Amino acid sequence: MQATVKWLDGAAFVGESGSGHSVVMDGPENHGGRNVGIRPMEMILIGLGGCASFDVMSILKKARQQVVDCKVDLEAERADATPAVFTKINLKFLVSGRGLKEAQVKRAVSLSAEKYCSASMMMEAAGVEITHSYEVVEAI
Repeated sequence: MQATVKWLDGAAFVGESGSGHSVVMDGPENHGGRNVGIRPMEMILIGLGGCASFDVMSILKKARQQVVDCKVDLEAERADATPAVFTKINLKFLVSGRGLKEAQVKRAVSLSAEKYCSASMMMEAAGVEITHSYEVVEAI
């Protein structure tokens, strides 16, 4: 896996993935930014959510669950000192579908958390307390 990050100006950078996708990152105005892009720590949090969601959806698809929508809300706490690393993160999945089996959703979230999500495991190894929850909603 490869990536490149190039400084634009102020506190703005453009990151390009090895697969050719780009994202603009910027800092807050009080740190020289212009608020034209996502903050780097927000990207890490979103990356965690994407990694876990990818796992959950893959597991539910293999279980032949009829998922209509899957959303994960992430809430994170950071240390007050520098470096302001994440200390706690909660992922709450909201999965809707037709005839979803709650046991399958619970299993998918657990497997992601305990076995498959590389981002989650990497953060936990660094001391971040990560919790998971889920809610199943019948689609109309």
